[in-house]
Amino acid sequence: MAEVLEQLAKELFAGNAKAVAELTSKALTEGLKPSEILNDGLIKGMSEVGVKFKANEIYVPEVLIAARAMKAGMEILKPKLAESGVEPVAKMIIGTVKGDLHDIGKNLVAMMMEGAGFEIIDLGIDVPAEKFIQAVKENHPQVVGMSALLTTTMVQIRENIKAFQEAGVRNNVKVLIGGAPVTQKFTDEVGADGYAPDAASAVDKAKELLGIS
Repeated sequence: MAEVLEQLAKELFAGNAKAVAELTSKALTEGLKPSEILNDGLIKGMSEVGVKFKANEIYVPEVLIAARAMKAGMEILKPKLAESGVEPVAKMIIGTVKGDLHDIGKNLVAMMMEGAGFEIIDLGIDVPAEKFIQAVKENHPQVVGMSALLTTTMVQIRENIKAFQEAGVRNNVKVLIGGAPVTQKFTDEVGADGYAPDAASAVDKAKELLGIS
């Protein structure tokens, strides 16, 4: 039985969406638990993608292809996970801040987080503080991810954190920030909880902030 999961992780790493979908179905037919298929097949494969990406052994195109394969498996697995009451490890809201229309980095983070078992609510690009706050109130996430790719828009992160404080939601969430101009120094200055230089590090930092091993 473990063979099918090993193969599933391998095919996901290779970005073979068709094989991932077929192996996910096969694992279910063989009577494997949805949680096992998720953790020992899909998440295991995506974790390997994260490790290689972090080490610069693979690049953005490979990550996107692997994420597409993960999605193919998740489409089959999601209803089964819901039926068996499997909860995501945590919930995360993510968006590119107001005035910024870049989304490749944000999308990569969203995919990697999903690949690590997080439920993702993606607010898209050019997201004003009010939209972030509304999403926090409605969805009760544990983490909010904010991305800014321009020095002119990164100041918006500071404004968002202030707005969170004024709205009384700042203490309810961990704020994780990233984007080309963002640094640890800036993170400390604006009072965010964490900073990730790349998508794979975002997963590690989010888990660290939430105390998830």
